Parts: sequence; C-alpha cells; structure tokens
Amino acid sequence: MTGLAGKEVHFDDHYLHVQLDDGRRISTPIHWYPELEKASLQVLRNYQFICDATGIEWPEIDYHLSIKAMLNIDSQQVA
Repeated sequence: MTGLAGKEVHFDDHYLHVQLDDGRRISTPIHWYPELEKASLQVLRNYQFICDATGIEWPEIDYHLSIKAMLNIDSQQVA
C-alpha cells in the first residue's frame, strides 16, 4: 500500500482525522484508541510523524499508531 504518508493530525469530539500527503483524509472513531481518548488536548496536539510519515507517535504517552493500521477493521472495534 503506498501513499499513506501523513501530513497533519486533527481531533474532534468523536474522531481522529489524519490528512495524507496525497490529499486523502482518514477518519476513525477516537474510542478505538483508549489511550488517545483519555489524553488531554495538549497531549494529543504533541504528535510527530515517524517511519517516513507512515506512523504517528505521541511521546508524552508513549503511544504509536500506524496509518495503515487505521484502515484495518478489527471485529472487536465494530460494535
């Protein structure tokens, strides 16, 4: 899978949004990521892209997320 390099990360009350370099936007429910859901907005804003921008890291909470993993639907998450 190519083209999954992140450009920006945004949050709203219900979703994590990742803007990709190619213009697409991926949005997933924030409740899929309990560590992020519990974090303050200040912590959420302190992210950095890792692995050639194919992953996101929140250093203050030691949390890492692969952009590709955002596209994989886990049966436990869909309820």
